[in-house]
Amino acid sequence: MPIASLTTGCIQSIMTGIDVEQPVLQILGTKRIAGGENERFRLLVSDGKYLNSFAMLATQLNVLQNNDQLKENTIVRVDKYTTSMVNNKSDKGDKRVMIILALTILNDGKDVGHKIGNPQAFNSSEQTSSAPAPAAPPPKPAMNNNNYGRNQANQSMNQTINSNHLISPIASLSPYNNKWVIKVRLMAKSAVRTWNNAKGEGKLFSMDFCDQSGEIRATAFRDDVDKYYDMMKPDSIYMISKCQLKAANKQFNTLKNDYEMTFSSDTILQECEEEDDNAIPTVQYNFIPISQVAEMAEKSVVDICGVVKEVGEIVHITSKTTNKEFKKRELIVVDQSEASVALQIWGEDAVNFDGHIQPVIAVKGARLSEFNGAKSLSIGNGSVYKLNPDISEGHKVRGWFDNGGADNVTNFISARVGGTGGPMSTEWLSFFDVRARNLGNGDKPDYFQTKATVQMVRGQNAIYKACPSPDCNKKVVDEGETFRCEKCNITSHTYKARFLLNMSIADWTSNRWITCFNELVENMMGKSASEVDAEMQASAGQEGGENEAFSKLFFQTYIFKLRCKVETYGDSQRNKFTAVAATPINYKEYNKHLIGDLSRLTGIGKN
Repeated sequence: MPIASLTTGCIQSIMTGIDVEQPVLQILGTKRIAGGENERFRLLVSDGKYLNSFAMLATQLNVLQNNDQLKENTIVRVDKYTTSMVNNKSDKGDKRVMIILALTILNDGKDVGHKIGNPQAFNSSEQTSSAPAPAAPPPKPAMNNNNYGRNQANQSMNQTINSNHLISPIASLSPYNNKWVIKVRLMAKSAVRTWNNAKGEGKLFSMDFCDQSGEIRATAFRDDVDKYYDMMKPDSIYMISKCQLKAANKQFNTLKNDYEMTFSSDTILQECEEEDDNAIPTVQYNFIPISQVAEMAEKSVVDICGVVKEVGEIVHITSKTTNKEFKKRELIVVDQSEASVALQIWGEDAVNFDGHIQPVIAVKGARLSEFNGAKSLSIGNGSVYKLNPDISEGHKVRGWFDNGGADNVTNFISARVGGTGGPMSTEWLSFFDVRARNLGNGDKPDYFQTKATVQMVRGQNAIYKACPSPDCNKKVVDEGETFRCEKCNITSHTYKARFLLNMSIADWTSNRWITCFNELVENMMGKSASEVDAEMQASAGQEGGENEAFSKLFFQTYIFKLRCKVETYGDSQRNKFTAVAATPINYKEYNKHLIGDLSRLTGIGKN
């Protein structure tokens, strides 16, 4: 392959603020920048006439350096770059830094074998004397005076931009330079959180921003929460200046940046409503196959893209320390690596999630946890997820799933060691198998699924009177005309009806009595507990009236996902079965399961 020609003299143009389209440069050396949790590399580049040691590799290109593809004498075409002014302590002034965002390797360093030309270091004084006249100031971004307040902020932002001639990339920010303006997209913002401790009380929320060079988190506290929260709209573009920069707290910040920003009273922020924002990316992902999650350490932070194959019921969890109730829902996500993992979502996301369409989900910053040998992911503060994103990875996994790819999933990462998997395990067991394996007798509960038919329902006491408070499901004390909740310490004239239903179900081997909770029974009945409670009161006194209300369930067949655990009642023990989910049979999927069982038993279909 012929040796590519360098773009001679382009470094002078680049270092004086003139755009050069796809310059061809030679790499004469690389150096890892000391400090910081994320790797950063500095490059020595040449155009055959000038040398530039103020060149930096964007972090998304680190893989090229780690794979030894940027050896000495390698010739590259810089497809995309940006420059920024930073403080240069040795010269006691500002220095322009080139940040390489995308490149193409044209010639391997071994093939070139030598330095091209006799390049000399570019002189900073030459940069000053050769600098072109300042360009016209950029268009003034739209500004909502109702939200942003003073015109002085507008003028200060424009002055800051003009004094530096350009927008700084996120990758160039450091606590040692405060003369910068960044133009960024808001990837996500958190909910407002409050605290109350010995030092006082307050509130905060965080925002995750990105541009072509990287990403960074910003946090607003106290009065700044009221000032900025409502105006910050995810996926919008903002210009930001005069934030405080400090080292990122990696306990709470999972973004790939050594620094994070704090909004202050001096912060200047403008929304860019009318400018072309296609150059600024949306959420930046670093996807890994789900199969690799099994090899990662607990508390790792990962990005995945897969299809939501199964959706669990809402689970209510009460904190032992704060007595506050949380809502959780568990999803099973699969991808082309033929693996599945449990993904937990919380709060309003859990309540509003619609998984019946089996959407593609792209998750950034999911945190990995491990319990009893089972690994699962959780979407928490700082995590971002999108359903059916318009990205290539999403289209690929959608096509794989729609063509039956999920039928070959055999690696259940969230399955427990020595058990039968997590609450959404896809392992099928009969009641005979459960007894033979002695499941439910361990320290932790076991889970399985089976196809079973409802035989009987205990209508008596199937509905209880619960506290009417939205976040409380505690049974109230019936005092005649009023109802008292001992947990909330309130008395009300109304109550909230909730199901607590016992039913006998049978598979082809045996039968068991199981307990079903409110949301699951409402889905099976197609009615709320309040509606059924009213029907039961109307038929009170009639023989069999209590069971008649549940007659719709008799002899209906479902795929039950069950939890079993031995519990002690007085001096005796019994294995209690609780329904986690009950879904109508998808005969296409169920027949695939039966065919798979036949193949394993007979060996037919194995290559």
